[in-house]
This record gives sequence, structure tokens and C-alpha cells, in this order.
Amino acid sequence: MKRPPKDTEASARMITRRGLILGASQIGFMGLLGLRMRYLQVDQADQFRLLAEENRINIHLLPPARGLIHDRNGVPLAQNQQNYRVVVRREDARDLENVLLRLSNIVPLTQEDIDRIQKELRRAGPSVPVTIADRLSWEIFSEVAINAPALPGITLDVGLSRLYPLKGDLAHVVGYVGPVSDYDLSKLEDPDPLLRIPRFQIGKFGVEAKTEMELRGTAGTKRVEVNATGRIIREIDRKEGDPGNALQLTIDARLQNYAHKRLEGLSASAIVMDVRNGDLLACASAPSFDPNKFVKGISVPDYRELTEDKYRPLASKTVQDRYPPGSTFKMITLLAALDAGVISAEETIRCRGHIEMGGRRFHCWKRGGHGNVNLHNSLKKSCDVYYYELAQRVGIDKIAEMAKLFGFGQKFDVPLSAVSSGTAPNKEWKQRVYQKPWVIGDSLNASIGQGFVLATPLQVAVLSARLATGRSVSPRLIASVNGVQEPPRSGEPLGLNENHLRYVRKAMFGVCNETGGTGYGSRIVEDAYRMAGKSGTSQTRSRVVNNANAPWEERDHALFTAFGPYENPSIAVAVVVEHGGGGSSAAAPVVRDIALQAFYGGNPPLSAYPAKDRARISAQQEDYEAHIPPFLKQKSDRA
Repeated sequence: MKRPPKDTEASARMITRRGLILGASQIGFMGLLGLRMRYLQVDQADQFRLLAEENRINIHLLPPARGLIHDRNGVPLAQNQQNYRVVVRREDARDLENVLLRLSNIVPLTQEDIDRIQKELRRAGPSVPVTIADRLSWEIFSEVAINAPALPGITLDVGLSRLYPLKGDLAHVVGYVGPVSDYDLSKLEDPDPLLRIPRFQIGKFGVEAKTEMELRGTAGTKRVEVNATGRIIREIDRKEGDPGNALQLTIDARLQNYAHKRLEGLSASAIVMDVRNGDLLACASAPSFDPNKFVKGISVPDYRELTEDKYRPLASKTVQDRYPPGSTFKMITLLAALDAGVISAEETIRCRGHIEMGGRRFHCWKRGGHGNVNLHNSLKKSCDVYYYELAQRVGIDKIAEMAKLFGFGQKFDVPLSAVSSGTAPNKEWKQRVYQKPWVIGDSLNASIGQGFVLATPLQVAVLSARLATGRSVSPRLIASVNGVQEPPRSGEPLGLNENHLRYVRKAMFGVCNETGGTGYGSRIVEDAYRMAGKSGTSQTRSRVVNNANAPWEERDHALFTAFGPYENPSIAVAVVVEHGGGGSSAAAPVVRDIALQAFYGGNPPLSAYPAKDRARISAQQEDYEAHIPPFLKQKSDRA
């Protein structure tokens, strides 16, 4: 049946509307799809390109060159040298044990080395390189390169490694570097990513450790293209990091070298300090060790040899070890008494060889006594009884205050390991530490640098420097950082009566230059360089035994400290010879010889020595010149 026209028209209009709606929907959908495609392909292109790059590109850290260390004259103390090494990536080595076995035919590998490699590989990611061996010779390095096709996963690398040209001379000062350990990482809340690089080295001791952040530098980066398994296909680009800061120390390498030579065969330490600005010119601890062995990885036998040596070569005796300062402390007691007004320069005290106190005898070193002694002779002849009397008059608290003014009981700010503060005891200190009251016998012992009084060789040198200048001069070890000079440490005036200081200086001059002075046998003959000094002998046992009859470990420590030249002081020197016996016989000659080397910037003329010593000194100088490293033969800047 034929449909009416009206129905046909209505049907056509409905179809048209549906078509329009459907077409509009399709157009709208296509428009939205186009907008989304534009958003993804144009607006978000950079982000998706970066995500794609991250799947294909890896960024590796490049260790920076460690900052160099030089002495005051530019002599290198810590250098970087090319280091040929072999590394392995776990994902590239299909059969690691077999690869290491074949490699051991070229590169000497112990079972300890193999265990270490496997441990580091387990900790590292599959594509992170782990060092198998470093510091290889060019011959071995080349042989590994030739056999590389047969050693899957093994790659060759050239980096930088630390070298200490003067070996043991600066071991206790400059220190050494070593691989980052788990213990090192445990001490840091947010470790530098550099420290995660296997076998990356950081400062472990001395200046290397104390200035680690300045010497380390900042990492560089390299971008490499990798495949789906993480294997490196090619290097795209690299950006080298910034090297660490260059440090210049105040140390004079030639003087340091001589000090070590002069202390050879002894368990001893020596400090040379510029009294005008606090510069440490020499800081020698003997015997020493070769820090290069620690950089390479010291062997068990070598380390055991160091730890079992009774002379303790690993100890930094100059700043770490504390000794009773003995009679070198008498200047402190004397100044405390002068400052308190309980003694005058002219007053004499009778020395009969001992005093009795509390049912106990306190002896003078001279059993027969010194008779009547005044201020000058008390120091010159080192009369103990004189200082026992002063201790009773002035009291320990004032002596302790004066000791602190001269650096005792103070931890100096120098970038060295295990710096000790020593002890400047008083009544409060003993009660706090021992829960016992102070007694008069403690004061008598302290007055001559025994008992509870302890000082490092550095503190004894500071004592002489402050006596020479009347200022609170403090030790300085870093001269400059990247060429920027560090401020000197000449200090402020001590605030003491200048006349009192003159009395003490003149008496110390008598010690070295007047007949009867305890240091007269080790005097400097040259008028322009005469010293003022003080000997010290500190007991290590309570019973009285002659040093010659005692085992080495029970003999007294020998000390001597001095400043010079007397008329215009430039240096202070302190020497401690462990179990050396008398300070005048064991330590004073060493102080004199080191001081003359500092004054002349090298071997002084024999005319500067007493006639009795010239033959020995001549032989000593010849031996020293025969063994001095060639790059130290030039004169120092102190000549």
C-alpha cells in the first residue's frame, strides 16, 4: 500500500536529523581525537622523547680529579698519576669464573682478589663496572687488550690514582686515601653518589681525610646508548667534572725530610713552627710508613709489621700522643708565680736536693742540691726544689690558668687526625675525673710537668712560640686553597707583664748559652742564630731506676724546646724522644740541628756548631746529601 505523502516527509525529516546527529558525533569524535593527537605529538613531545631516551640512554658518573697538595715552595706532596686498570660488568661476562680464571694468566689475582671482585659484583648493578685490578704496568695492560676478544665482559680503563712522592716524610701529615667502605657510608645521611662507585677512593687519614670535601671535586657525566639488556653500544657525549681544590701546606718539604732523617732510628717527634704567623714548617713523627701501600691496598703481612712495631709507626706522635712535659713546663709555673706576685727575680730559694711534704720526699734531679738559686738559675740549672716552693705559694688553679693561656689543655684547629687536647689539671678537674680531692703532692708534681699534666709535642712548640712573641700565636697548616691565602694565626697579645716574659726568655737563653746550662752542650755558636730553650725529662715509672739499667719501655722521655734567633725570633722547635733518657743529651742536639737547617734553608756551615760536634755533623751532612730526593736539593724559601 502506498504511504501517504505526509508520512514520507516525516520519515525523511527523521532520517535527516539522525544523519546530522551521527555525522556531528563522528566529526566531534574525530576532532577530539585530533586534539588528543596534537596534545601528545606536539605539546607533550619533549616529555615522551625524554622517556624514550631514558630507555635507550644511560648516564654514568665520571670521578673528578682529586685536588693536588703542595708544600710552601710548590713541591708536590700528593699527586694524581695515570692508572691503568681492568674492569668487568656482570651482565657482559657470561661465565664470570671462567673469565677470571683466564684473566689470572695475565694479571696476577689472588683468591682474596677474586672474593673481593665477586662481593662487589653482587652489590653493584649488572651494568656497573667493577675494578678487577689497577695500577697495572703498560705491558700487562697491553696484553689484556690483545686478549680482550677472549675475555667477555672485561674492559680496559685509564683513570687517576693517588701518589705520594715523599713516601714516609709526610705520611702523618698528608695522610692517604683508600676505597670507600660500608663503615664510611654508614656515617653519612645522604652520601654523595660518587661514593657508590666501586673502589672510589676518599681520604682516610691526615689532611686527605680532614679536607675531603675540598679535595674531592664534583662528578662529571657521560651519556651512553644501551641495548635492551643494558649493554653499552656507544658513548654519545661526556662532560668532565670539576677537579678538587688545590691545597698548599705551610710545610717546608726539605726541612721535613731533614727532620725525618735526623730522627732516624728513634721513636720520636719534632715540630718546627714559625712564631710570626703560626705556620707549621715541619711536623715529623718517627718512624713513619709508606702511604702508597694503603692506596694500593696494604697486604696483611705489611700491616701486621706496622701494628706490631714497638715504635708505633702508625701513631701521629706530634699531635696524638700526650707526654708529661717535664721541666719544659717550669716556665708556666714561673710565670704564674710572677703574675701572682709571690716571687721576684732576685729572691733565692735554698735547694738541699729534696723537700719533705706529707711524710714523703720530693727530690730534685740533683741529689746533692743546687744551693741558693734565683729565678735565672732555677731555669738554667732546672732546679726542681725551686718550683716545688713556687707551687705551694701560688697554687694549682693559677698554674692551670697560665698553662691554658699557653695552649695546654687546648685542641688546636689543624686538619690532622687524632689531635689531642692534653691536660692542664686543676682541683675541679681531678674531682670530676677521679672523684678525689686535690692534694699538695699533686701541685708539687704538676709544677715540674709531672703527675696529671700532659701535653703533645705541638703544644710544647706553641709554648715556646708564645713565650718568644708574647702573643697567642696558634698553629696553621693550610697556607692557601686554590691560590687564596688563609689568614695567619699570629694571635692577640697574651696580656702578661713584658718584664716577666723577659726574665723567662733570658733564663732560657742561659739554658743554651751559659756554662752550667742544661742545654749548653748543644748550643749554636753562630751569634746571629743563638737559641733560647729548655730541657725536660719526664718519668714513665714511679720507682727510681737509672735509665741505662732500665728496659727501653721504662726509660724516661726526653724533651727539648727552643725558639730563635734569640734577638729576633722566627721559629720555635720542640722535640720529644720517647724513652730517650735525658732531655739535654737526647733531645737538645736534635733541636739544635733541625733549627740550624731551618735558619739556613739547608746544611749550615760547620762553624755554627761547637768544635766537638763538627766531625760528626760533617759525616751526617754527607749522608743526608747522598739520600735527599733530587727535587728537594734546591734551597728552601727560608734560606
